[in-house]
Amino acid sequence: MLIGITGAPSKGKSTFFSAITKTDVPISPRPFTTIEPNKGATLITTKCPETAFGVKCNPKNSKCIDGVRYAPINVVDLAGLVPGAHEGKGLGNRFLDSIRNADILIQIVDVSGQTDLEGNPAEDADPADEVLFLEQEINEWFAGILLKNWNKIKGKSIDSIHSVLTGLNVSADLVDRLADEQSLSKERIMWSEEQVRNFASRIRERTLPIVVAANKIDLPRARGKFEELKKRFPEKVIVPVYADGELALRKAAERGLIKYNSGSPEFEIASGSVSAGQRAALEKIATVLKENNGSGIQEALNAAVFGQLQLVTIYPVSDENKLTDNFGNVLPDAILVKKGTTALEFAAKIHTDLAKSFLYAIDARKKMRIAKDHVLNDGDVIRIVSAAK
Repeated sequence: MLIGITGAPSKGKSTFFSAITKTDVPISPRPFTTIEPNKGATLITTKCPETAFGVKCNPKNSKCIDGVRYAPINVVDLAGLVPGAHEGKGLGNRFLDSIRNADILIQIVDVSGQTDLEGNPAEDADPADEVLFLEQEINEWFAGILLKNWNKIKGKSIDSIHSVLTGLNVSADLVDRLADEQSLSKERIMWSEEQVRNFASRIRERTLPIVVAANKIDLPRARGKFEELKKRFPEKVIVPVYADGELALRKAAERGLIKYNSGSPEFEIASGSVSAGQRAALEKIATVLKENNGSGIQEALNAAVFGQLQLVTIYPVSDENKLTDNFGNVLPDAILVKKGTTALEFAAKIHTDLAKSFLYAIDARKKMRIAKDHVLNDGDVIRIVSAAK
């Protein structure tokens, strides 16, 4: 799974990316600071089973703090997008090509209204314009791919649509279902341009959902604009975000100046470790965190992964009684899979040989066998039993 961090220039994308990955990337108020995509990994949070089982885990592919499991997921910081990107303006072609592998986008929006769509300083810009333009640009890009290939599609079956969209990881089943939902002909395609654009929009919604990170919530007028944004788009996931504050806190924590866990609405200043100026800056950040119940960074990530992508966390073990792997590590791995994943599909994700020789699985909570077609639930601890040696 891959999360794309996107939006117009100068909205705080690189700051957001640096905060979630602890990776230093160029950060500047200039448009197009990011040209080549920056890749990294971040952590999403979920409740660790250690509490329910009354054990202490020692994670290998993740970490656990106070019963909260931090599991890894890949992210990419994409180049800034400007209006007309689908026509090649700005870094449009490079941006649009780079999102092909993304499963979801987190759009960083300047909710304070202090920058316009092209990243230039503004007096009172409307963040709703940012939300609309990103969707429109990507929808136009999807539609453009179909329209440019219309001579290959017109008069043919629905399979021709799928063949054109294979580069966007669009499944044949989804193409077929969306055509049915919109009552579009599938045997001999003679769609109007309006029907093509509507179809492209539905494809984008299903294959590339967007979570809006309303950044710069600490600035003047930001709170009011955030509330307006929520009213304007009640169907969208919009999270108030303070990327600058989160990045500052993570750096302070690395230096030992504070104790802070990402997602927490508070932190603890180490006694005698900060100057008066540093304390004043930290207290200002603390006020914003209290007002927003955190920096919003972790909430945005979790909303993308667990809400929009509907992933669940499964914990594989080799011993369902001790909850350990073959080396005695307790609840060592947290693995993210799609909601609806079966025991057999999960076995294949761990290793293809496990799936090929799958016999059954064991639910460690219920201490019972489960069949290959059993659908796993979030937080399940599972042992796969196979005939493989």
